[in-house]
Amino acid sequence: MSLTGTAFLTTLIVLAAVAVALPLLLWSRTPGPWAARATARVLMLLFAQGTAVALVFTLVNNANNLYDNWADLLGTGSHVQQAADLGADGTGGIALEQLPRVKQHFTLADGPGMHAAGGVRVTQVNGRVSGVDAEVYVWLPPQYDKPAYRHHRFPVVELLPGYPGSAKAWFGALHAHEQLLPLMRSGRIAPFILVAPRTTLLAGIDTGCANIPGTVNADTWLSIDVPKMVMDNFRAEPAPAGWALAGYSAGAHCALKLAIAHPDRYRAAVSLSGYNDPMAERDSLTAQSPALRARNNPLLLLRRATSPPPLSLYVSGQPHDGYEAGVALRRAAHAPTNVQVVFVPTSAGGHTMALWRPQVVPAFHWLSARVGRHPVTVRGATPHARSTAGSTHAALASGTSSRAGAARRQ
Repeated sequence: MSLTGTAFLTTLIVLAAVAVALPLLLWSRTPGPWAARATARVLMLLFAQGTAVALVFTLVNNANNLYDNWADLLGTGSHVQQAADLGADGTGGIALEQLPRVKQHFTLADGPGMHAAGGVRVTQVNGRVSGVDAEVYVWLPPQYDKPAYRHHRFPVVELLPGYPGSAKAWFGALHAHEQLLPLMRSGRIAPFILVAPRTTLLAGIDTGCANIPGTVNADTWLSIDVPKMVMDNFRAEPAPAGWALAGYSAGAHCALKLAIAHPDRYRAAVSLSGYNDPMAERDSLTAQSPALRARNNPLLLLRRATSPPPLSLYVSGQPHDGYEAGVALRRAAHAPTNVQVVFVPTSAGGHTMALWRPQVVPAFHWLSARVGRHPVTVRGATPHARSTAGSTHAALASGTSSRAGAARRQ
């Protein structure tokens, strides 16, 4: 029974109802001596508490897409087949253009939100360079199957979740495809292909989206194997002009790091409540030594670049939760690197999906003007369609919030 499936949730609801009914019906009717009655009553209480905790956890998990399956929850699954030393560029000397094209089999994905807005499809990808074997979710824009676009290539955004987090989170919890569909149809936002690869590759461990020989090649999985699969199977624009990354929390850190480390593979990155120093996620593999921290810190990567990379970076955050990291990146950036920092007031909420959901639309407005061969000209920052997040913070929803503006409003 799937952890995120309807059958499991329904079973828990039924068990929770039974757990409430049992004490009401049997508390004073339990037969036998005092010890037996006491034991039966304690078991009824434990059963009620256990089902209540399980139900609440499942509802929270489904709402935030923290754990995708039982293996992720129990820490028993690994998606790493091998982790060879692939060198500084993460290719292991393999001529990527000579790798044969692999046609993937896609099915309609299951889970909350996965059937909305035309449906999200999923496939299992065997990373031929990284040694990772994991699922990748793909959503196609409304123009993709129209005859007028049959020769058109579409820009791509890789969507990265936080940790712990499911690859489905951008669709299930943030409703990105549902928010963007009407805006893509109206031409307000570019018709992006949305790609959400698995990022939890080792049981109960945040890889930091890094290559660590002998352990995992997460960087290569995300920046080489996943893009190669997309190019093999869809009409996607080539890198770097047509490719971008977007992430929240730990995924935001990864988005910035991958883009700055590989300006030959990406043109832009969006960071929602991210960080620079991997130590912000102490369980990350990249936080385990000073050398790993330095090699995977986007701020240090930007400072140490031999020449400023031709990148556009969008960083939003609250005080002590992403904002200062964005300011540091902006100060370190030199043309042609461009960094836009959006200050999010603490009144907008905490480090949750409710904070990031209304930021999806403004982030993609920003991406539309910067990624692809024919960027969309954004006519005003605020989209015609309101964010489905239900946020009342106009500045947040428009992507124009600033620290000064927030101070004036308070």
